[in-house]
Amino acid sequence: MSVPVRVQDLEKNFGRYPALKSVSLDIAAGELVALLGPSGSGKTTLLRAVAGLEQADGGHVFFGDIDANGLSLRERRIGFVFQHYALFRHMRVFENVSFGLRARPRASRPSPEAIRRKVSELLSLVQLEGLETRYPAQLSGGQRQRVALARALAIEPRVLLLDEPFGALDARVRKDLRKWLKDLHRRIGHTTLFVTHDQDEAFELADRIAILNNGVIEQVGTAEDILQRPATTFIASFIEGIAHRPRVPQLGAAAE
Repeated sequence: MSVPVRVQDLEKNFGRYPALKSVSLDIAAGELVALLGPSGSGKTTLLRAVAGLEQADGGHVFFGDIDANGLSLRERRIGFVFQHYALFRHMRVFENVSFGLRARPRASRPSPEAIRRKVSELLSLVQLEGLETRYPAQLSGGQRQRVALARALAIEPRVLLLDEPFGALDARVRKDLRKWLKDLHRRIGHTTLFVTHDQDEAFELADRIAILNNGVIEQVGTAEDILQRPATTFIASFIEGIAHRPRVPQLGAAAE
């Protein structure tokens, strides 16, 4: 079940470098929010802190009413998709997708038959039916990323986190997967937070966009809010290129 996420006054320092400076962000249940900003702005650090992969120096992350600061990585039940897939090369597609289920403690581990059904459902969802016995090396980049997403969804995560999920793919495949991910999100409705450096990607995919700069969120809003009412001079400069391009129709909408 999807839950709202609340980031409250999050701080993270790497030595003397403040990567996050009292960052707060509210994400509604089922919402898809993009973290956008230049390199070094703190967007990936924020994502990893929400996941529990980075230990914050201050502040809190809440999943619903639960303070995640007291939860282990397993207890957080985060689905995480990395830029470079992070698939197990020696495992077939079926084994990759089912890994999180098979790794559960015996008391909570589904039966082999339940795992087979779940993997079959997920591969159908990501449009990879019939590829259960292939190895990652036998798949295209786009197919590998879909396997990675199916693996993240298999554990029935509270929150889905995507770190530059299309960054390793060429432009044509990226465009196809944007539409596919938007359609998939409409069907499954997971609370989703994703990092991207691609402005077009953020403005086309996200319900709302959080733009970071030097460890601070400078503006959160819809694409139209940000384009029409940039909150700071940095935001105005940052979006200047996209603001002067013809607007791309919303994914899934008919082109005029």
